[in-house]
Amino acid sequence: MADNQEAALVTTEVTSPVSQWLTNNGFEHEFLGLDQQGVPILKIDRQFLLPFSTALYAYGFNYLMMQCGYDAGAGDSLVSVYHLAKLTDEGIDKSDRLEEVRVKVFLPRTDPRCPSVYWIWKTADWQERETYDMYGIVYEGHPNLKRILMPEDWIGYPMRKDYVTPDFYELQDAY
Repeated sequence: MADNQEAALVTTEVTSPVSQWLTNNGFEHEFLGLDQQGVPILKIDRQFLLPFSTALYAYGFNYLMMQCGYDAGAGDSLVSVYHLAKLTDEGIDKSDRLEEVRVKVFLPRTDPRCPSVYWIWKTADWQERETYDMYGIVYEGHPNLKRILMPEDWIGYPMRKDYVTPDFYELQDAY
């Protein structure tokens, strides 16, 4: 029994260099593990997204590779995901691959608001708009948060698992 407890302790203490750096600098987060490619996944609360993102940018994560959202399940959270990488003038530093990190913010379905990271990474512009359009996550502080794929008068968010597809959509005068 003691061996199992020790194994559990060792497993929960495994983190990544970026997670350790954030912890050492007072940025609270939950280390969710590594994905299949070895990219660390970090979970944070939405109220800490901007200071957390600023710290990651200062740490060298200057490229937002991807921002997206997903629905964790009907009645469950909506999730805003940020995949970041370090890019340098010299290319990839001291290894054969980019240093990457993935940040997840779990949002209640009844109040899916999250600060926009547009002011840190400009590449978030259309990506946050698409996530808003498909999942209804409101990115507060975004300079132009409006639908990008669906018509502006569309009701609902088509990628949510609880979305009910309308029987028809009345086309408006296009001219």
